[in-house]
Amino acid sequence: MGNIKLFQNQKIRSYWDETEQQWYFSVVDVVGALTDSVNPRDYWFKMKKREKGFGIELSTICRQLKLESLDGKKYATDCSNTESLFRIIQSIPSPKAEPFKQWLAKVGYERVQEIEDPELAQERMKYLYEQKGYSKDWIDKRIRGIAIRQNLTDEWKERGIKSDRDFAILTAEISKATFGLVPSEYKEIKGLTKKSQNLRDHMTDFELIFTMLGEKVTTELSQTERPDTFPKSKQIARRGGNVAGVARKETEKELGRSIISGQNFLGQSGNDETLPIEE
Repeated sequence: MGNIKLFQNQKIRSYWDETEQQWYFSVVDVVGALTDSVNPRDYWFKMKKREKGFGIELSTICRQLKLESLDGKKYATDCSNTESLFRIIQSIPSPKAEPFKQWLAKVGYERVQEIEDPELAQERMKYLYEQKGYSKDWIDKRIRGIAIRQNLTDEWKERGIKSDRDFAILTAEISKATFGLVPSEYKEIKGLTKKSQNLRDHMTDFELIFTMLGEKVTTELSQTERPDTFPKSKQIARRGGNVAGVARKETEKELGRSIISGQNFLGQSGNDETLPIEE
């Protein structure tokens, strides 16, 4: 599970390992936050070289994870867990070292709390959306949509579907049947040019509602019919989306306007930083 954390307004890319139940953080981002270096990647390279001269291999306490970069693509990135980061921080002369250690401890503690009480995670997510300027009504729908999406992906995993590519194909089937557009086409309509921009963070209330309907129906159909092949799951995804598509068209007929909108939330502060990733 990928995420972005903020330390004193500095973005720290992070990854929660479900198996190990611990956070991993981008070392380059940490170096940038602690040193204000214009080239934290070069700083990290020289730092590893310097420490190696003292017989310390910092690379051995890092793990290569694919994290999304500014260009929207994912690259292998040196990452460390909390324990290893404490060791790395010791090699960085910075007045921010102690505040960062406290921040690390807080991030870890919050995650433990969220595991024990999932409602806390929802409350923190609501708070972040509120900070971005979204209305409470919209946030409630967005949070509900996240829960429905999670149930759907859990169901797909039960049917043996594991890869991100297969999830994307099935999601595109639902979207195509619901709106007549696959997610990439929908993002074009909304003017979303970055891969990191989450389409659902830019949907209107009605768009969220019909997205939820298509995914909820797909989940129910899959749980009932228990498809044992990917093509069968694909057919069910199309059928679930079609239910939402019919409802959308009827709604448009009654309202006299299209539900599909070019409206986005790009003008809101900090909205390039997305929260959940679902597409």
